[in-house]
Amino acid sequence: MRDLFILCSLILSLQNVCGSVSPIVESGVGQIRGHSAPDGNYSMFLGIPYATLDVNNPFGHSKPYPKFEGIFNAYNDSTICPHVYVPKTASGRNKLPVMVWLHEGGFFRGYIGRNTMKAKYLMRQDIILVMPNYRLGPYGFMCLDIPEVPGNQGLKDQVIALKWIKDNIESFGGDANRVTLFGSSAGAISIDFHFMFTDEQLFHRAILQSGSSVSSTVISLPDKKAPLKLAETLGMSTDSLTEALSFLATVDTKAVIIAGLRLDMLFKPCIEKRFDGVEPFITESWINVKKPKVKGKEVMLGFVEYEKVYEFVVEPDKYINSIDIFRTNLLSTFDFSDQNLTKMRNLVKQFYLGDKQISEDDIMPLIEFLSDFTYVYSMRRALKQYQDGDAKQIYHYVFSYVGGRNYHQLRGNFTFEGAVHADELGYLFDYVFLPLNVTPEDQLTINRITTLWANFAKNGNPTPETTNLLPVKWIPVSKDYDCYLKIGYNLTMEDSIFHQRMAFWDLFYMLNEKSQKFYSDINKSTILNLTTGS
Repeated sequence: MRDLFILCSLILSLQNVCGSVSPIVESGVGQIRGHSAPDGNYSMFLGIPYATLDVNNPFGHSKPYPKFEGIFNAYNDSTICPHVYVPKTASGRNKLPVMVWLHEGGFFRGYIGRNTMKAKYLMRQDIILVMPNYRLGPYGFMCLDIPEVPGNQGLKDQVIALKWIKDNIESFGGDANRVTLFGSSAGAISIDFHFMFTDEQLFHRAILQSGSSVSSTVISLPDKKAPLKLAETLGMSTDSLTEALSFLATVDTKAVIIAGLRLDMLFKPCIEKRFDGVEPFITESWINVKKPKVKGKEVMLGFVEYEKVYEFVVEPDKYINSIDIFRTNLLSTFDFSDQNLTKMRNLVKQFYLGDKQISEDDIMPLIEFLSDFTYVYSMRRALKQYQDGDAKQIYHYVFSYVGGRNYHQLRGNFTFEGAVHADELGYLFDYVFLPLNVTPEDQLTINRITTLWANFAKNGNPTPETTNLLPVKWIPVSKDYDCYLKIGYNLTMEDSIFHQRMAFWDLFYMLNEKSQKFYSDINKSTILNLTTGS
């Protein structure tokens, strides 16, 4: 339990005094021995611990792992460990840019392990890849408003991992001054939080894939009953928070996580209460943060063409017949009066459906609504925040390619006419459930995406020059030019994604700015209230 999560480094190449590859690295935490990868020209260093936990409180604070005594054999392929990959071209004289992947999974599931995914596609791009796991579910995001479990432990794990990378990556041939965070869904949301609340210069560029913190549904409220419910489900009934936490600390971690899933408990980031001697992470909602800390940084962000399809595939009756999809989603984000809720619900429904009724034969308007409300518009708002925060360059993309490696469709065993949430991941990483044979069209998309992402990590520009592989110059967004790169069978620069739908939500949020959950008037500029004309 003490090493509930550890930093596992999968390193491609290491250097000796002559600048060539060595199987042993002399790092800031001691000597580390790795081994060669079986599927490419790189070495692997697995299971390098970056933090420890108090065995009596695995739901609380983590701290950096102490230095090793002797040589640490980094052979452990535990799935709870992060990994680092380094090409054999890396050396002290040729320090490579570093890409740090934060995985998806809604803050309650997901992990990175060699038995689930491989990084060989990115390893052809001369970058170092670090893939840190972090605590999830009750261990990472239980928020109790007490100093022992204040909340956001998983995000604080990420900070410790980033500090480990900053202090040690140069030993592996990495450039500590060229660190790019990239992540999907919850991973992208995490990056957005780091832009707002991480003070140190732990990363320099970022790629956000289908996720931002610019949504009130990302934040959860403290729940002091959560440990009591978990303990009761696992065999201990108590009204004492301390007793419940002490009991849960003795229970197998998988059992605790499964109990939380069975209880349908959601553990997400929260706004922390301040305590003396406790370093908080999230201290206020993004709504009340003036500007993210992006000044002088390059940012890439985007989403897929049809984000919210999966729900209509696995639970069509629920989303079409059982719930009022418009009312339910508006309530998750706004504190409307009953009268205003009905008014706003009808307004949204009229925009997406017109006079039509909800029907299983025509679900596209519902997919568009849920995609816009959950992902697309929040990414648009994040982009505007980065502009206001004086980001150096912002590159916007939409992924629309449908091939034989669309991640979510293959994992969920369904098909759809367009790309859905997380589908692009199958062209960045080689997951075990993907086909062994790669079609020429899929290989082209793999080559394009990994090159775009790696170019951005290297110099902040995904297309420093046009080539046969990348025949289109990716133009950054400006306040005068709302453009994006469409990544489909071809690469094309296009204007104003979903223009009418985004204009609708611009107006909707302008009308209802102060009705958003967690909104505060503190340090906010006056909002034009179009409903009163004031």
